[in-house]
Amino acid sequence: MSPHSGITNSKRLFILDTNVLMHDPTALFRFMEHDVFLPIMVLEELDDAKKGVSEVARNARQASRFLDALISGAGEEKINQGLPLLPPHYAEEELERPAGRLFFQTGKLSGQLPPSLPRGKADNDILSVAIALLDEFPETRVTIVSKDINLRIKAAILGIHAEDYTNDKVLDDVDLLYNGITRLPDDFWGQQGDKLESWKSNGKTYYKVSGELTRNWHPNEFLYLDGDKTFEAQVCDISKDQATISLLHDYSQAHHPVWGIMARNREQNYALNMLMDPEIEFVSLVGMAGTGKTLLTLAAGLEQTLEQGLYREIIMTRVTVPVGEDIGFLPGTEEEKMAPWMGALLDNLEVLTGSETNGDWERAATQDLIQKRIKIRSLNFMRGRTFLNRYIILDEAQNLTAKQMKTLITRAGPGTKIVCLGNIAQIDTPYLTETSSGLTYVVDRFKNWPHSGHITLTRGERSRLADYASDVL
Repeated sequence: MSPHSGITNSKRLFILDTNVLMHDPTALFRFMEHDVFLPIMVLEELDDAKKGVSEVARNARQASRFLDALISGAGEEKINQGLPLLPPHYAEEELERPAGRLFFQTGKLSGQLPPSLPRGKADNDILSVAIALLDEFPETRVTIVSKDINLRIKAAILGIHAEDYTNDKVLDDVDLLYNGITRLPDDFWGQQGDKLESWKSNGKTYYKVSGELTRNWHPNEFLYLDGDKTFEAQVCDISKDQATISLLHDYSQAHHPVWGIMARNREQNYALNMLMDPEIEFVSLVGMAGTGKTLLTLAAGLEQTLEQGLYREIIMTRVTVPVGEDIGFLPGTEEEKMAPWMGALLDNLEVLTGSETNGDWERAATQDLIQKRIKIRSLNFMRGRTFLNRYIILDEAQNLTAKQMKTLITRAGPGTKIVCLGNIAQIDTPYLTETSSGLTYVVDRFKNWPHSGHITLTRGERSRLADYASDVL
């Protein structure tokens, strides 16, 4: 009798690669009623990866704990027949869906590999196991699930069905990502007719609009209407088929700057309206290089920290993923170690403090004052902390996973505002994509919360050289 005889009842069998479990330990429970198979090589690689304090090591340990809970108390016969894939704290009868089974490689499985694929390499051993299972169970559709593109290519060449792990994808297509802006139809005012209500309160003009159009709006979404009289507003409140919208502050005018900075385009004006609103506690800005994400965020932070006193200090952090070769360990304190990664902060501070009307002494004094109120922190030491009345800037957020993003945002205490900046077209973290990035995740999950806002910046304002390079290179 085959040690894997329980597989005979499987219609679909998914072979998990190690990188799937190290990317998402809960992947074991994401295959609905289908069965999952773990080659012995996957367990070996999990064991090798479990040491350390990195995100990968933590995920490897969590995956091992899940496997230990599943196998606990099961005898050899049960393991051969397949263990029910029940999430922790669930009984089989409590699940709303049927659970699949988990199979381990308990015997020798060795399929015929081409001579060009040497044995002993983890990827090739997984392919060998897949070929053996296909030969032993021809009625079962065997699929390798891996984040490794090269393994999927080799599987396809050998005629083995292979897929990427897609359960962590927030969207099917990044083009569907919420951008925070809606263009109103040309006949918008005609549609409202006599139903439109308007009033003023605390220096702002409000409108109450109704109709099916409002069903697709989100809190703090920005609305605009081009024409002879440009109309720009922000959604304040939504209930059924009605919404309250308010006219925006115009930060593009010289008499209304933010720490000396004015909005250069429509999206930047929208961004400043969110950044300067203390009721909006979470802001996400997505855009390519040169769209002004960091400059606008810092300007708003300085204005509200030093001038208005809304926040005690600005905290800036980012993921330390190098673009080129890693330069190794850096000496000094936490701030000194992070300084090389914070070139964007220093460049933008130079712009914000470099007024031509000030002399060298005034500029030096201003920079000294500002740097005392701006703290640079590493993500490695965020766990367990609580930030009160802080203005937190999370740069390069596209390189964070959804789990890391949750860890960071849940650090916020009363009176704290978090601003996430990133360009989802520039992801450097292995196995993260535009649709599974933590930045994409929070943009999608926060879009319906009334104390959050998002804008996708599209126009580069750095220089004509940078804009041209972005278009043609």
